[in-house]
Amino acid sequence: MTIGIAGPAQNAPRRSALLGLIVVAIVAGIGLIVLGLASDFLVDWLWFSSIGYLPVFLTSIGAKALVFFTVWTATAVILWLNGLLAVRFARQQPTRAVAASAWNPTGSTSSPHLFVLMRDRLPWSQVVGGGAGLLALLVAASEAGNWGIFLKFLYHVPYGVDDPLYNKDIGFYLFSLPAYILIKNWMLLTLVLSGLFAGTIYWVHGEIEYDVHHRSMSPTVIAHGSALVGLLFAVKAWSYGLDRYLLLYGDNGVVVGASYTDVHVGLPGLWLMIGLSIIAAFAAWANLWVRTYRLPGAAFILVGIGSFVLSGAIPVLFRQFFVKPTELQLEKPYIERNIALTRQAYNLDQIAAKPFAAEQKLTFKTLEANKATIENIRLWDWLPLSDTYAQLQEIRTYYKFHDLDVDRYWLDGSYQSVMLSARELRPSLLPPNAQTWVNRHLLFTHGNGAVMSPVTRKSIEGLPVFYLRDIPPVADGGPKIDEPRIYFGEESDDYVIVKGSTPEFDYPKGKDNVYAAYDGAGGVPIGAMVWRTLFAYYFNDPNLLLSSYITIDSRIMIRRNIQERVRAIAPFLRLDHEPYLVISNGRMFWMQDAYTTSPYFPSAQPAQDLDLNYIRNSVKVIVDAYNGTVDFYLIDPGDPIATTYQRIFPTLFKPFTAMPPDLQKHIRYPEDLFLIQARLYQTYHMETADVFYNREDLWQFPRQPGGDGISPMIPYYIIMRLPGEPQAEFFLMLPMVPSRRDNMIAWLAARCDAPDYGKLIVYEFPKDKLVYGPFQIEARINQNTEISQQLTLWDQMGSRVIRGNLLVIPIENSILYVSPLYLRAQQGHLPELKRVIAAYGEHVVMKETLAEALAALFVEPGAAPAVSSTTEEMPLTSPAASLAQETLDRYNQAIERLKAGDWKGFGKQFDAMRELLEKMSREPTRR
Repeated sequence: MTIGIAGPAQNAPRRSALLGLIVVAIVAGIGLIVLGLASDFLVDWLWFSSIGYLPVFLTSIGAKALVFFTVWTATAVILWLNGLLAVRFARQQPTRAVAASAWNPTGSTSSPHLFVLMRDRLPWSQVVGGGAGLLALLVAASEAGNWGIFLKFLYHVPYGVDDPLYNKDIGFYLFSLPAYILIKNWMLLTLVLSGLFAGTIYWVHGEIEYDVHHRSMSPTVIAHGSALVGLLFAVKAWSYGLDRYLLLYGDNGVVVGASYTDVHVGLPGLWLMIGLSIIAAFAAWANLWVRTYRLPGAAFILVGIGSFVLSGAIPVLFRQFFVKPTELQLEKPYIERNIALTRQAYNLDQIAAKPFAAEQKLTFKTLEANKATIENIRLWDWLPLSDTYAQLQEIRTYYKFHDLDVDRYWLDGSYQSVMLSARELRPSLLPPNAQTWVNRHLLFTHGNGAVMSPVTRKSIEGLPVFYLRDIPPVADGGPKIDEPRIYFGEESDDYVIVKGSTPEFDYPKGKDNVYAAYDGAGGVPIGAMVWRTLFAYYFNDPNLLLSSYITIDSRIMIRRNIQERVRAIAPFLRLDHEPYLVISNGRMFWMQDAYTTSPYFPSAQPAQDLDLNYIRNSVKVIVDAYNGTVDFYLIDPGDPIATTYQRIFPTLFKPFTAMPPDLQKHIRYPEDLFLIQARLYQTYHMETADVFYNREDLWQFPRQPGGDGISPMIPYYIIMRLPGEPQAEFFLMLPMVPSRRDNMIAWLAARCDAPDYGKLIVYEFPKDKLVYGPFQIEARINQNTEISQQLTLWDQMGSRVIRGNLLVIPIENSILYVSPLYLRAQQGHLPELKRVIAAYGEHVVMKETLAEALAALFVEPGAAPAVSSTTEEMPLTSPAASLAQETLDRYNQAIERLKAGDWKGFGKQFDAMRELLEKMSREPTRR
């Protein structure tokens, strides 16, 4: 058999075809890479355009690109120059380690080996350029995320107050110092990379010998390295100069900020280190002529020892043997600085302190004068109420109440505190066989309506009274909802397509379903094939290309989660832990609190577990639940960080006055900010350095039973009338107790209503008077034999007793405690409000309703019998007898209203009864 060998002419077509396939594969790969890089940009472009924030996107993407290319260019040029110099001055000989390696298997030194051949044939200019570009790419990619810091540096406004140590405007620390630190770190990194990059080239060319038996470095390498080391020490001198300002953020255990040791030892030491670094830099540059490795080594040793002695050993010894024995006296001015600047950083200096007498003078008449407070005492805790909402109002398994919000509305002519929750749709809760692409993205697209109930009222069965309920929403005393569909919310985590050829599921109705079509302006147009292709690639979902339900008018809704949506537009704002629902003029909105923060406020205490020591709630964000429109309102134009962002993004923020008036009524002081301020105020209410140092008056949050143990009390919203104020307001409040004790010492409140929104008040109790705290009241409740026996009995009858949170209710200058009690079947999930526990002074009672509990605490026992006996002594035909009978009728009606929990009706009957009694006292008595 003869085997033929194909010649060059026969192989040519195969080679051409193979080459063509390779070219096609390369082009396709490049195309996919380019599409992958461009898809995010194009999707963001379309999304920002659809919501009206394209200028914000262009500013941020432009800043990222500018930072990236600036850093990349500067880094690449520096690396390239060092690499080019190394190639130019390197000798052409292999290192000893290379000569003995497998690259030269014969071991011959006379014949060129493979390493030398490869080295000599490499296009070194391209290698150096490519290596420098690649390393610079990595550096630039890590720095591009800091675009916001550089923009704030360029557009910053002055703070208007100087720090007391360096007399520099605080705006320098908030805006300039972070940028300088980033630049310094980049310079140090680039110099180190330059040394490694050039050193590798020198090693390849034999200028650096390093193995077990031999270490050497050519004079050329020493000269090049000395130049880089000199630059490194020059940058280090600047770094020590910046470290002077970083003394304002140190924590020595007494204060945060520059301490006595820092100012009198650390600061002079840093100036000496600046001098030593400059000397080391000149010594390294002098080595360009001397060319010995000993001189740069001596410079490193000099700076290293100086740093250890001046920045480490001496300050520690000075603090231990000189400062500690008289620490309070020496540190006093620095403690005062820390107190003043911390209070300023968190607006604690704006808290108005007022005395609270903590009297025991509450009467039924006092309660009657504070009806608005009594009628809004929250008896429904979020956990049992969320279970009740889920059982009664989720209606279908795919609906979900994410959480419950507390807000206030004017309903039926009265200012009422309510709890409400949006009925959102979670497609993942559909039955497994219904988890189709069409159902998840085209059919089940939105939630429907909301549930609202007053915080105090309950039905006869112990269930909440619904102001808003069912689908479509039915308003029974609550605000009307004209557009109940929720496309954007807290549960929304996937894209949906609206205006398709198939109608969307709206809500269930008996055995049938009701369908609807979206007629809003939300979403991004997706009808054109090019956009369908783009989004199919973006979501890795070919159904967007294949589905016949998508029409030319279809729109795709992405980033439907409220916080994801807001963060995509303004990633530089820190958000409160959750938005809350607002119903206004028949529509549903989400209100999200946003903060401006910084970790660079000088001499301020950092917030616990948070990377910040300055915070302002300067921005309120409103998101339309139907259209997804997002509006940012600037509520604190005096915040320099917010003002700086306004200069960077002139189209982002609207003035607070532009917010619709009805929505303005629903802004509330945010919980996260209040909690941060309250934690710091536990210590920083002490403004005297001596008291602060000794921690003589440290506060803490009250303890309360929670879950399976003890937990600190959390802030809660409440409608109440402050002492001396004409009307009730909506507040966020929290009691305080002394450290390691349970009696109450103060309570902190944040006002939520205009015109006093944002003002904080602390009411401090007399220190010579014992006022029971929540944990002590809990102990008294548990020690009450009547209550404990009843709870034990219920627990033995197949029910589970759920104790609600104990609320501290300030009324006039007294404190009332109220705690709800729920019963739930052992295997059930429907808690019912069955009892209300109230405590005042030494008395604790448990009744079916709040009105009955208050009556048991405050109605005088002799009042009713006095009316009855007077009635019996009078002839029925006399005018006095008629008044007595009418008074008795009023009393009986008042009791009926009391048992029904109708506080308003009880107060009305009680007023009428008082008028009759006064009239009877003026009538002559017949004997």
